[in-house]
Amino acid sequence: MGRINAVFKADGAETANRYSISEWWLEPHTTGPGTHTHPEDDVFYVLDGTMTFLVGDHWFDAPKGSFVLAPGGTPHDFQNRTGAPTGALNISVPGGFEPHMPGIVDWFLEHPPGDPGAPVDAPVSRVRRTGRTLGKRVPR
Repeated sequence: MGRINAVFKADGAETANRYSISEWWLEPHTTGPGTHTHPEDDVFYVLDGTMTFLVGDHWFDAPKGSFVLAPGGTPHDFQNRTGAPTGALNISVPGGFEPHMPGIVDWFLEHPPGDPGAPVDAPVSRVRRTGRTLGKRVPR
């Protein structure tokens, strides 16, 4: 998907559509899919770098080791606003997300991810590794 790479580690066929697990990597200064909602819960665990997330109406930076939950139906997005690659493991519950990927790839071909900049109306706060943000537990 241009500056975004996704690899499914477990898909619906392997999990009886109970969940899917995918790994997402964004090149430096790369926007994500854009604000969207879906009925599935999205769980993210940041593997490397710092990924910036939108959950609800709040943007925040999540460094390596952070856990982020976007409950089903909640507007969310992710971006890499840094100068280094960043990656996150994503668990989608229930599963069945991966059949949508061909359409998502086509969408990214028409709307390539770019540099996210810093939206004026979307301030970013830093997730403290010992605190909580939007009810999401962040590990030490």
